[in-house]
Order: sequence, then structure tokens, then C-alpha cells
Amino acid sequence: MNGPAVFRMPRTHRIEIATSSARLAEIAPAWAALWQRAGGLVFQHPDWISAWWHTTPHQDRRGLRIGLVWSGERLEAVIALATFWRSGIRMLEWAAKDHCDYGDVLLAPDAEPQILPQLWQHILDDGGFDLAYLNRLLPDARFRTLLGPAAPGQGSILQPSHRSEVSYRVSSAGQRGAQWFESQSKKTRQNYRRGYKFMEEGGALRFRLMDAHEAREPVLERVAALKRLWLAKHGRVSDLFDEGSPALAALISVLAGLGLLRIFVLEREDEIIAISINFEQHGTMMAFVTTYDPAFERASPGMVLMMDYIQWSFDRGLTTIDFLCGGEDFKRRFATHSVILSSVVGGRNLRGRLAALADRARHAAQSWRPEKPAQQAELVAAE
Repeated sequence: MNGPAVFRMPRTHRIEIATSSARLAEIAPAWAALWQRAGGLVFQHPDWISAWWHTTPHQDRRGLRIGLVWSGERLEAVIALATFWRSGIRMLEWAAKDHCDYGDVLLAPDAEPQILPQLWQHILDDGGFDLAYLNRLLPDARFRTLLGPAAPGQGSILQPSHRSEVSYRVSSAGQRGAQWFESQSKKTRQNYRRGYKFMEEGGALRFRLMDAHEAREPVLERVAALKRLWLAKHGRVSDLFDEGSPALAALISVLAGLGLLRIFVLEREDEIIAISINFEQHGTMMAFVTTYDPAFERASPGMVLMMDYIQWSFDRGLTTIDFLCGGEDFKRRFATHSVILSSVVGGRNLRGRLAALADRARHAAQSWRPEKPAQQAELVAAE
């Protein structure tokens, strides 16, 4: 089932699978050092994984599977995974999957290339799951080195999945904020100005970046309350915004602790009308959570705030706005380009293979329908 690996692990290296909260805390310093060397995104930082693990409401159905390669006391590679019971199947997925827009591994820049496939093979041999499903892979994800017919350990079960997602981005193209604004259509600029005028009828409107030392709790409570309204209206759920849940505050604390957090607000007097919780990495402004007061929906406060923080970002030399996952129409309208995020799946045992087969059969049956869902059609067009 799991084909033999081509390369041998160097004798100076050892592999470990961390499965406990205590071990997660112990390896955090070495993991953070590797994250820094590898230039990882916040979604692969140990504090992000830990914040998720300690706040997830379903920990009794989950298990940690953190794959590690050590060279002495130095960490060389990390694949942060977790198991989850779903419909009688033990799934292997990215740790903090629900709060990670991009999944990937961490590999030291000077690491020997064979250690990553060897680590993955060790995870497979260690077991504890039926089906692996790893999603939201960027085109340049390091995890992709484990895929393809020429990859070491090709017997390692993973195959491309039919599921994909889209990530929309806005490129500055060397423009400053005002130049970018003027490059938008006349209608877009008029809508922006009308929105501002409408919201200013009850008092002075202000866009600003929250100071790093401001109290975040009232703003996060406002975000969660507004998100619950939106979720209820659209028939959706998210553990991140449940009343009393510590998850959002924990994740935002990680962003703040790493110096990445950027919270933009639109305020009228002392009233917050719209909020965008972003983070900044690698010359890119990434929009993590955005919401607005539905009482001002006529003025499109989310759009106004977005155009303000895009201009703010370009004025400070950032080259890209990344809206992260999601094909929402407002993202598509402003995007200059998009990226398709792929996924892989594989059954480790008979139960997992049957589950993967059933999923493919369902997808094949749905593809015969005369009309495809709008989102799927959009993804196909984006490719």
C-alpha cells in the first residue's frame, strides 16, 4: 500500500511524531526558529497551531500528528497535521485546518531534500487515520514535492482531489494609493464617495489603523457579534465566532505577538461601522476577517473600508493585497488576478480507500447535472 521510499534518512537525523499538548509546548521554540528560517506563513507557526488546539470545541474528536525531523537539537522539517473523526472515518488533515487559508509544510532552506518524503512516509507508517485530505495548496507549496510520478515515496497514497478553492489578489503594479484609486472605474469611485457621504450624515467618519497598544477585546466582541448576524442570515456556522468562544481572541493574539496584526476600522464618532482584521507578511496585506454593521449596508461600508486599507497598504510600499480563501463577488470585482488552491486525498486502508472512492463517485454523478453550481463554474473559469 505504501511504496518504499527512494532515499534513506541521513544518520544524523531523527523523526518524531508529536501527539500531546505537552510536547507541542516543548517543541515550540525550535519550531518557531525553523519557521523564521523557512519564511513560513503564520498558518504554519507553532503559536497558531497551539492557539487552535487549545480553543477547538471538538478536541475530544481530534488528535495531534505533528511530524518532525531533527538534526541534533535543530528542527529541519515540520508537517503539522491532526486527525478528526467525521462520519465514522478518521481523517488526517492540516492542524488548524479551519483557520488556515494556505496549508503547507516547513522545510529548512539548507535541509537535505530527502527528509521531507521520508517524514511523510513515517507519518503514513505510524497510522492512526483512514483517509488523508490536505487542501488549500498554493501552486508553489513545498508539500507539492511529495506529489507526481517522479517523487520519492510515490506509493504514499496521495492523489489530486476534485476540490479546489480560489484566492483573489490585488497587485499594486507599482502604484501608490491615490493612483490605484483613480484607476478604478468611474462607477466604483462614485459608489465609494456616496458611501462615505451617507455614513457621514450622522457624524464625522474616520478610517484608521488601530494602535498596537489599544484594547482589542471590545473590537473583537463587536466583530464576533456582527459575524454571527451575517452567518445566521446566510444559514452558515463558524466556531470562530460562537458567543463566548476564546478562539478568535487567541488567534489574534498570535498575530499581535508576532508583530503582524493590522486592524483597520471605520468609525463614526465612537461607533464602529466596519472592521477588517488583517495581517502583513512578505510585502503582502492579508485580509483575515472582515465585517460591517448591517444597519449601514446601503452605504457598502465593507467596500469603503477595503478601498481605504488598499490605498493605505500601497502608500506604504506593500505590493499585494491577498483576500485569502473565498470566491466572494466583492473580492473578484477588485482583484487583478487569482490563484487556484488545489487539494489531495488518499485512503491509507480499505475504509479510507472506499471513502475516497465514494467521494469521487458522488462528484462524477454531480458533474453529469445539466447546470453546475455557480462557484464551481467560477473556479473553472478562473483556471
